[in-house]
Amino acid sequence: MTIQLPTGDGGFKAYEPRPEPLAVTTGSPFTSRTVFSAAHVVADPFADVSPDSPAAVDWDATLAFRRHLWSHGLGVAEAMDTAQRGMGLDWAGAAELIRRSAAEAKAVGGLIACGVGTDQLTGPATLAEVRAAYEEQLALVEESGAQAILMASRALAAAAKGPEDYLEVYGHLLRQSAEPVILHWLGPMFDPALEGYWGSSDLDAATDTFLEVIAAHPDKVDGIKVSLLEAQREIDIRRRLPQGVRCYTGDDFNYPELIAGDEKGFSHALLGIFDPLGPLAAEAVRVLDTGDAKGFRELLDPTVELSRHLFQAPTRFYKTGVVFLAWLAGHQSHFTMVGGLQSARSLPHFARAYELADGLGLFPDPKLAEERMKTLLSLYGVNQ
Repeated sequence: MTIQLPTGDGGFKAYEPRPEPLAVTTGSPFTSRTVFSAAHVVADPFADVSPDSPAAVDWDATLAFRRHLWSHGLGVAEAMDTAQRGMGLDWAGAAELIRRSAAEAKAVGGLIACGVGTDQLTGPATLAEVRAAYEEQLALVEESGAQAILMASRALAAAAKGPEDYLEVYGHLLRQSAEPVILHWLGPMFDPALEGYWGSSDLDAATDTFLEVIAAHPDKVDGIKVSLLEAQREIDIRRRLPQGVRCYTGDDFNYPELIAGDEKGFSHALLGIFDPLGPLAAEAVRVLDTGDAKGFRELLDPTVELSRHLFQAPTRFYKTGVVFLAWLAGHQSHFTMVGGLQSARSLPHFARAYELADGLGLFPDPKLAEERMKTLLSLYGVNQ
């Protein structure tokens, strides 16, 4: 049996779906790497909302997906950009997500870290207002019992006059944080409003400021997450970190080599692509735990083509592909997103994502995935 998939040039190709999923198993906790999946939220498809309305979230399905990730040993990076922070999920929704997920993590013994930002600010803000917004979110995350991830702030990028403003704001937050945090550097390919973060569009100068923040407070920084999609830059930053400060790769283009590392070190992981890759990624890390870097790469390298497809420009719309694959995999009953973001990618994009994911064996029930892909095709007027 084959399925006709659009190719993007007006034509179609016959694709034969894989009959069986990749065999993966749950197992013991990871020993060589700390690995977070930045998890998506599941919209409530029956809520009467518009793209400008506050997000309507299906909490049961959203938390069930987090239990799925925890069951494979992955940590959950909550309320990050994968969860559509600033792209459909406002601060009120993110706060509720953090509270619910942190409670669920405590109940099941799951690892969780949550995003701290300034997205309650909806217009121009002063540095003092940016700092206060960060403080409000940091307090909520700490009260929930989760680790804090200090996210890049659109408001800070707009308000800061230079590197010294970043040093002041981040220094203030790190001094008052109760526990070590993860610092997140999200590049403008993920959010154009973050252009010039750390006070410069020159990445070398920005890196120096970023590292200066860390060097001033190494005891308050558990690690950094770098999402610049430049493998060598991440390696260079990793080698300049103070002793004990970890690097969590956020590079969805080059993650296998960065996690595997070299003779001078390696990266841990905090990745949006580990949302659809969860079980396979966990299997690969357990292989790496045995010291088998080659086996790790053999499992994970073939996934890069799918990741690069989902994260292709405009990269910020990768969430659409992530949720699409969650629907095909049976983790949710519909393909609806908060803010109507399911419309952000084309039918040929979805078709290629299906083909690549099916080829990797990512769908627990390949027949269900095929049926759902055919349903989507029929909505676009493609009859099999």
